Amino acid sequence: MTLPARVDAALKAAIDRADMPSAPPGLIKALRYAVFPGGARVRPMLCLAVARACGDDRPAISDAAAAAVELLHCASLVHDDLPCFDNASFRRGKPSVHSLHGEPLALLAGDALIVMAFERLAIAGAAEPTRIGPLIETIARGVGAPAGITAGQAWESEPSAPLDIYHQAKTGALFVAATTSGAIAAGSEGTPWRFLGETLGAAYQVADDLMDAVQSEGCDKPIGQDALLHRPSAVAERGIQGALAKLNELVELAVASVPDCEGAQEMRDLVRMTAMRLAPKQLSRSAA
Repeated sequence: MTLPARVDAALKAAIDRADMPSAPPGLIKALRYAVFPGGARVRPMLCLAVARACGDDRPAISDAAAAAVELLHCASLVHDDLPCFDNASFRRGKPSVHSLHGEPLALLAGDALIVMAFERLAIAGAAEPTRIGPLIETIARGVGAPAGITAGQAWESEPSAPLDIYHQAKTGALFVAATTSGAIAAGSEGTPWRFLGETLGAAYQVADDLMDAVQSEGCDKPIGQDALLHRPSAVAERGIQGALAKLNELVELAVASVPDCEGAQEMRDLVRMTAMRLAPKQLSRSAA
């Protein structure tokens, strides 16, 4: 089975488990809407790719880790779009969850996705109990305090935020969770894969800052939100060309950071292919 097929199957199994006759139908609709269809699924694909590079001896556990990472990412998007944060009307080319299903169900759907993520780990971990503790700790660190995506969101409520710390929490932390949990799920040490997650996460955040400053083809997000909401930004700190140069530097660091292993070249190819889609297309063309 291909990596995208494994990700979709794992996510479908998670949502299907919640879709029982006793469940509130509006909540189930909001859950499915928040997860399907998805975006590029970069984080869970990265998790599975690392697991495969490390042998992937327990695919059910690596599938659960990948699903957990993506469910948490989807939850963060649902909450991020709420009126109390970005007040975004659209996400992934369609109305945001709260725009279609209302704020109460959006808030509850985000909460349910968080719980569902750890439920998947608990179920799969029964087959290999020694891995479940490190997996839960690793992924929880990527979403909670003091430096997970929740902290990243919280930095936006502070008068000011250090750019690197803010970026690492808001975006990098879940990438680190994806790479390190992929290794742990396969019975390997997660630490050698940490820097790959950090650099890819930093690259994605710089790319997001660029897309906020320059309207990107196919992007439905409004531009100029970072400046409007006084958020730290690589573009504000470095300018557009400086941010683009930083993005390219981070991509090269990410490729070079892949540890030596049987699947190292495949991983490097995946990192490069993924990175090619990061910068707004018009900036990529002008740089070329």
